[in-house]
Amino acid sequence: MSQGVIRSVKDVLVTVVFDDDMPDAFELLVVEGTGTPLLVDSLQAGNIALCLNIQSDRRLQKGMQVARSGKSIEIPVGEQLIGRVVDALGLPIDGGEAIDGRLARRNIFRVPERNTSFSSTTPQILETGIKVIDFFAPFVKGRKIGIVGGAGVGKTVLTMELIHNVAMSGTGLSFFTGIGERIREGHELYETLKERDLLKNTCMFFGQMNENPVLRSLIGVSAVTLAEYFRDEHGKDILFFADNMYRYIQAKNELSTILGQVPSEGGYEPTIFSDVKSLQDRLSSTDKGSITAVQTIYVPADDMSDPAVQMIQHELDSVIVLSRAVAEQGIRPAVDLIRTTSSLLTAEIVGERHYLLSVQVQALLQKYETLKPIIAIIGENELSPADRADYAKAKKLIDYFSQNMYVMEDLNGRQGEFISREDMLKGVEEIIV
Repeated sequence: MSQGVIRSVKDVLVTVVFDDDMPDAFELLVVEGTGTPLLVDSLQAGNIALCLNIQSDRRLQKGMQVARSGKSIEIPVGEQLIGRVVDALGLPIDGGEAIDGRLARRNIFRVPERNTSFSSTTPQILETGIKVIDFFAPFVKGRKIGIVGGAGVGKTVLTMELIHNVAMSGTGLSFFTGIGERIREGHELYETLKERDLLKNTCMFFGQMNENPVLRSLIGVSAVTLAEYFRDEHGKDILFFADNMYRYIQAKNELSTILGQVPSEGGYEPTIFSDVKSLQDRLSSTDKGSITAVQTIYVPADDMSDPAVQMIQHELDSVIVLSRAVAEQGIRPAVDLIRTTSSLLTAEIVGERHYLLSVQVQALLQKYETLKPIIAIIGENELSPADRADYAKAKKLIDYFSQNMYVMEDLNGRQGEFISREDMLKGVEEIIV
């Protein structure tokens, strides 16, 4: 293998010059003397390789020798990873024993071949026990759901509740990927799953906000690689939770700035479209198994028109919108019932009964929003009897879709609730009929 020499070091960007035999994109280089891995990001004229200092090693200096490894980032794959917490390189960070070096390894950038002739059978609805999700954004096996909201409106709490409720059923395998979020939240989730004996069905990948942008941008790709392994080799149905998908775009944007790329019109990296698509396309199902993805999306400054938020939303089947205005009313989960949408809410998927109820409920909620400013001026008593009755039904529905959560029991002292889909539909019928 040929060798190169470090020409410059700027933050996590390391420029390496080769005499000949250039490395491949995404190949790992090793700095001699330190053993530091460098990931080739791109190649330039003049035998120059732009590399990323994955582990932010500060010992690197101009003039150091660099050797090619002939391989890319490879993570260990196998059942030994279940119940463990690892980083983007597949190294354990939970304080447990080292992972067996003899395990098979997979290149995180290599996308497995998919059976394109695969056609979905009858859609399978997974009950979450959370009324507002089961009614407005049904959880369908092999599809993608997004939980969208600004800071502090309950995205992570709702994700933790979903993990708790769905993992309790013991079916399939759960993945949790922490992308650029708070270390405290990851620790709390780990402890919650450990206390409830749910780690035995869970794999966890963390690249939290204390990590450099290289690791934060790679953590989602590494997690998907292991999910693909269990889907294809073991025929598993995977529940893939990612918190937070916006932070993935943010990490890519930071790297783009370091690399000196000209930003797109919206202020993000010029490759934002391919960055989103390349990851989202791997969260797919085959004839061997399925990946059902739940992703939280942070909304900067509560601006739903943000280009990154819009880009991610286009990839989703259902979008659950969390609202600060709803949260301020003390309603939990703070779901905006009108702005929450799902392409899966059809009679073919959820059944005629559920679909017709959803149409009636949406009509009542729309009417409620129309009547609110009128009532603020003239008062509820001035409405016609029909309008007053509809307004009262809508208020009952809003109250009905709030719910106590298991993962909040220790904080608010209220017993968590799991409501079956059948009971939820009965409850809605009792209000609107």
